[in-house]
Amino acid sequence: MASGSVGLAELGFVEAAPAWRLRSEQFPSKVGGRPAWLGAAGLPGPAGLACALCGRPLAFLLQLYAPLPGRADAFHRGLFLFCCRTPPCCAGLRVFRNQLPRRNDFYAYEPPSEDPPPETGESVCLQLESGAHLCRVCGCLGPKTCSRCHKAHYCSKEHQTLDWRLGHKQACTQEGDLDSTVPDHSFLFPEFEIVIETEDEIMPEVVGKDDESEIIGSMGEAPEEELDSMAKHESREDRIFQKFKTKISFEPEQILRYGRGIAPIWISGENIPQEKDIPDCPCGAKRIFEFQVMPHLLNYLKADRLGRSVDWGILAVFTCAESCGLGTGYTEEFVWKQDITDTA
Repeated sequence: MASGSVGLAELGFVEAAPAWRLRSEQFPSKVGGRPAWLGAAGLPGPAGLACALCGRPLAFLLQLYAPLPGRADAFHRGLFLFCCRTPPCCAGLRVFRNQLPRRNDFYAYEPPSEDPPPETGESVCLQLESGAHLCRVCGCLGPKTCSRCHKAHYCSKEHQTLDWRLGHKQACTQEGDLDSTVPDHSFLFPEFEIVIETEDEIMPEVVGKDDESEIIGSMGEAPEEELDSMAKHESREDRIFQKFKTKISFEPEQILRYGRGIAPIWISGENIPQEKDIPDCPCGAKRIFEFQVMPHLLNYLKADRLGRSVDWGILAVFTCAESCGLGTGYTEEFVWKQDITDTA
């Protein structure tokens, strides 16, 4: 995935896909389910995948396969986005980047086959080639084990408790492969493949003009300068939201926009980050915009529940402009959340 020209975005849409197409060896872009980790070593640990606000384990939201043409060290490259789905928080976000050269310890040099692999009967793979064990609930690194059977692995006490309650208590002492009987913990989001299409180059421009005569409602005896300020703010908000709506109206099903180095489209004039708000990469390079998650994805997540649920207007991901070398490890990048304001 690489944007074809400056200012031209690639659009992501969700599609149902057979399970084998969403495994790591197929280098998928996908929503939900368990992460299809790229590099099998150096995975972020439980601390890295804990919500910075409530401390609970984050849920895998989506991943993008985004190699960089001309970069031998980023022949394979993936971005992994996680979010908090635990009420009343549902606000924490973290994103990680991993990249590998074409010749590496985990994948064949040649591209993967387009044909389905032989059926092995394996339902869930919870151990990577590196030997790392994954949590039975979320599919992230699972350094903790069940103290009884020492076969079930978990990222946290919360997920161990959840699995115990949903069947591991009975299965713990039974013979057989535990990984073939992993229950539905209702923690993962529904799983879909992300398919990519290039946005048409010819898009009508949104022309916005202030029309102060359309301001409705009684303003009382407010000072003239206050009325002017309110009118300008309302006009700016309206222009930004109308531009957003027009931009996506041609492809309303888009759940993602990708374009490394282009400008994101914002849904509101509120909470737009300035350059100083985007922290530099630890290597010293600036971070640049790479992709944004659109609000339409929420329709597929089945995350509505009593109390606070997962929600956003825009999730904008910024990554190291140099895509600095990481060996086989994962490095955290930066995600900015913009909500839909009352004005919009």
